[in-house]
Amino acid sequence: MYDVVILSLTEGAGDSCGGGCGGCGSSCATPRVPVLQCAEALTAQGARVETVLAGSDAEIDAVLARFDGEPRPDGLTWPDPDTKARLVVATAVDGQLRAVLRRLVRRYAPPPSKRPADLAADRTVPDLPAVALLPLDVSNTTDLAAQLGLPRTPAAVAAAVLAGQVRRVDLLRNDAGSVTLDGALLGGADDDGRAVPWRGRVEVDDTVLSDGEDQILACVIGNGGGYAEFDGLRLLADGDPTDGRVEVAVAVPKIIKQRFRGTKVQVEVRRARGRAVSVRPRDGEVQFLDDGVGGSTGRKRSWWTEAGAWAVYAT
Repeated sequence: MYDVVILSLTEGAGDSCGGGCGGCGSSCATPRVPVLQCAEALTAQGARVETVLAGSDAEIDAVLARFDGEPRPDGLTWPDPDTKARLVVATAVDGQLRAVLRRLVRRYAPPPSKRPADLAADRTVPDLPAVALLPLDVSNTTDLAAQLGLPRTPAAVAAAVLAGQVRRVDLLRNDAGSVTLDGALLGGADDDGRAVPWRGRVEVDDTVLSDGEDQILACVIGNGGGYAEFDGLRLLADGDPTDGRVEVAVAVPKIIKQRFRGTKVQVEVRRARGRAVSVRPRDGEVQFLDDGVGGSTGRKRSWWTEAGAWAVYAT
């Protein structure tokens, strides 16, 4: 039978934004009831269960170390493909799951100077250990678990863990040292909730969506579909976290001259798909949300797809 660790994060644990924001906010407080119910369901089926409450990267790392494989001749730390341990991550918000995946990447991604021959050419990380998602808000219809169609009740999550059926999912790595599971929205709003235009160069592989001269209302970088709409406007056409590509959209206002009726503003949505995207703000800081975690950037940021890099237990 399996050893199962149910990992919960305290508020601010893991610096989940990867950029010094201090975590994912007050909503990260973890209700204990679903965790206990899941543990009971697992124990009833003979699993050995441990619940861990982590408040730092070091405490997260201590849990993830249980998934290490045997020492390699090249000295790299590598996940054990035949592990009998299973990991459940209790999540109040997607940013908490991202904190765990970020530490998995930090643990198992080899430095470029030690890239092994058995690592796929289109990857910078090996296949990461599978995780089960235990949503703490069972009514949420927009979180990553909902998008992936994963079980939401403690009993159903326990059943998926024990069944062991795994679905591999794409991962977006970024040059800030973090990861993106669902998507990112670049662009802020004023006190009245209206989008604040900004300028920047947006490229997807060899496609230029904005050359830096356009006024951009919003730029969405989508791995999943959680950021498909902005202010009632459909931006992402699909948002498939298993197709090996990132979908990017920019919303650009266009002034339309109308004969005898003055002018009006229409929003043009430009879309592209590819393996990598870069955004270079032109005029100072731009606000963003990345997997629900807020921040700002005034420099070039890049994201790239790691197809099938992580995995979830699914029914």
